[in-house]
Parts: sequence; C-alpha cells; structure tokens
Amino acid sequence: MTTTDTALEPPAPVALGTWPTPVEPLPRLASALGLGENDLWIKRDDLTGLGGGGNKVRKLEWTVGAAVAEGADTLVTTGAPQSNHARLTAAAAARLGLRAVLVLPGAEGASRSGNLVLDGLLGARAVWTGVSGRAALDEAAADVCARLAAQGARPALIPFGGSSALGSRGYVECGEELKEQVPDLDCAVVALGSGGTMAGLVTSLGPERVLGVDTGALDDPAPVVAAFVADLLDREARPAALRVRGDQIGAGYPVLTEAVESALTLTARTEGIILDPIYTGRAMAGLIAAVRDGDIRAGRETVFVHTGGLPGLFGHQDAVAYGERGLTAQV
Repeated sequence: MTTTDTALEPPAPVALGTWPTPVEPLPRLASALGLGENDLWIKRDDLTGLGGGGNKVRKLEWTVGAAVAEGADTLVTTGAPQSNHARLTAAAAARLGLRAVLVLPGAEGASRSGNLVLDGLLGARAVWTGVSGRAALDEAAADVCARLAAQGARPALIPFGGSSALGSRGYVECGEELKEQVPDLDCAVVALGSGGTMAGLVTSLGPERVLGVDTGALDDPAPVVAAFVADLLDREARPAALRVRGDQIGAGYPVLTEAVESALTLTARTEGIILDPIYTGRAMAGLIAAVRDGDIRAGRETVFVHTGGLPGLFGHQDAVAYGERGLTAQV
C-alpha cells in the first residue's frame, strides 16, 4: 500500500507533534543583516517534539494517519543515510507501535553518526541497497514492500521526504498558525527539499509570501511544488509563480558551502540557534542573499521557518570539522 493518494476526504491525521510551534524574534541577527529589530522572526518547527523534532512531523501526521487507517503494521520509507524524514518515520513508528524499515542508498558502514544513531535507538531496520538515484531507490523500496507483504506484514510506503499532496496538508496548518502569530507577515523563508513543506505554505499563504531556497535535493523542484499545490487547491498552479532561489546549491546537495558556513556561524553567534548544513543552513544563506539583493527589505516582517535537522549536522564530517575549528582561536 502507499500513502501518496490524495482523496477528497483523506483519513484523519494521527497526533505526533506539539502545536502550535512558537514564533520568536531574531533582533540581533536582524541588526547584523541591516534589518530593523522587529523585522525578522523564526518559526520553531525544530521544536515539534517527536524524535528530535523537525518539519517532517507535520507531514507524517497525515501520511502515517492514512497508513494506520489502511491497517499498516510496518512503515517503509526512503532517503539519504542522514535523512531527517527517515529518523522521524522511525520515531512515528515507535510512538504508534509499528515497525519501521528504512531503504537507504549505498552500503552499510560509511557512517554511524548523526541521524543513523537515532534510527537505531528508535528500533528502525535499514536496508542498504547499494543503489544511487531516486528512481533506483524507489524501485528498491517497492521490492522491500513486496518481500514484507510476502512474509505476512502489512507495509505502507511513506513517500520520499514525506512529501505528497497529503503530507503537505501539515504545512497548510503551519501557514494558518503563521497567519495568527504574525498577522503582518510579508515573507516566510523555507528550505526547499522534496517540496511538500513549501507547497503547504504556498497553499495557505499564497506564492507571493513564500520564498523557497533550493537545497539541490531535486533536479527541478518548482514543478513538484506546483503539482502538490494544484492537488491541494484543486486548480492549476504555475511553477513560474513560485518564489524559488537556486543560488545556494553550490557544488551539490551534500556539499558544505562558504555561504552556508557563514550563515551557520552568524545565526549561532547572534541568536544561539543552531542550523544544519544541508537544509536550514542553505535556507538562511538564501535569506541573507535575499536581504543583500533587496528581495527582503527592512520595514517588512519576515519569518524564517526552522525545519529542524540538527542531528544531521553531527553526521556531516565537513560541518563538524568547521565547527571544531572555531574552538582553536586564541583567548
């Protein structure tokens, strides 16, 4: 079975997180960027509660809710070895008394840090496929589901990144929270990975008030986001209408860039908030670039959506090395 369907009346979500997540001011970071102290805020979706927190919890409430309604006893999903979505799928399974099987690329043993540590603690089982690429991983996941079903299990395949029109409903709810918390919101800035988070925010807030910073997880994310939005609104959504920055990918999705290093450092040292090197670090680097080129301006309220991902920092060797170098400065 799969939870990618978008029925007119989807099954009720399961309760996995703590809502609403808080919105906090970022006055010292705003000042460092040349904004007014009341211009910049942060939506703390890193504090969603389950399994170390993060944006995937909102999506999993819907996708796992559909799986439970269909009688699943095993959640199967895909992702990179340091996948936040895989970690939180494992946490959701533990919370609900289900099994979790994570279908991962590459081979076992390359890393046992970061999210992989938590996957194991949460009781998930990993299938290391030896393949690379989204299509090959999807095929491997389908094979795993078939094998589990042949053994008498009732597997549900949760989509890559938790992203589907159904999962995006969680971020429609987040957008509604933001309307209440920041009534004069001009722009919400968010990392754009598998597409579902941005799609839900766009559905709630409109395309003009959401800036997605492409992390390089997909070759061309805008049509994916637009398709999810179209399903949610039941009308056409044009990729060209979306605000997407593609200037923070650098040499590729897993590669730590100088702009992200600067964003990690500035955010940590002005506000005591930690970002990750793949998603929120790139999103903050995109926000900083948007201030510099005038896309985000003083006098307008901007919210940075913190989508979590801290455990992944500890599985990223370059990010760990960069952070440790900061300790070597002379006192």
